[in-house]
Amino acid sequence: MELHLIRHPRPDVAPGTCYGHHDVGIAESAFEVAARLRPLLPAGFALHASPLTRARLLAEALGAPRLDERLKEMHFGEWEGRPFADIGAAIDAWATDPMGFRAPGGESARQMSERVLHWLDELRAAPPVEAVVVVAHGGPLRVIAGHLLGLPPDRWLGLDFGCGQVTRLDLEPWGT
Repeated sequence: MELHLIRHPRPDVAPGTCYGHHDVGIAESAFEVAARLRPLLPAGFALHASPLTRARLLAEALGAPRLDERLKEMHFGEWEGRPFADIGAAIDAWATDPMGFRAPGGESARQMSERVLHWLDELRAAPPVEAVVVVAHGGPLRVIAGHLLGLPPDRWLGLDFGCGQVTRLDLEPWGT
């Protein structure tokens, strides 16, 4: 199976703002991004997406997506919508334990990973399809790619998914 991972277009949010689950708009046209990406995608594909506006708009410009809450970005609780500069030293605790730390009222990267991997397990257990396109966020895409590539979770943060860009993984019986 071809798995195409697409990060949403550039969000319409001030630089340095923590926005995770916060439902922000996009700073560029979903239709223009879709037109740029379409030649990189197969002719037919199953389309899955996060329901957050920044991912959903692009997915809808590409087709008729199956929206799934489990593909949302990590929930940063009380940090949502705040500048990172205002959060202060609490970010140091997150840097010390990136998978286990949880912002007040939010979820940890480990919790986010569990919901994303549950979605991935369901996808892989479903009847096989030739190609799948996923439009989501940096966090969930890192989890999917890192897991499929066999990387330890503490290395997933090193994977980079640019806004409005696609990454293709081929899932074969012998591995990814």
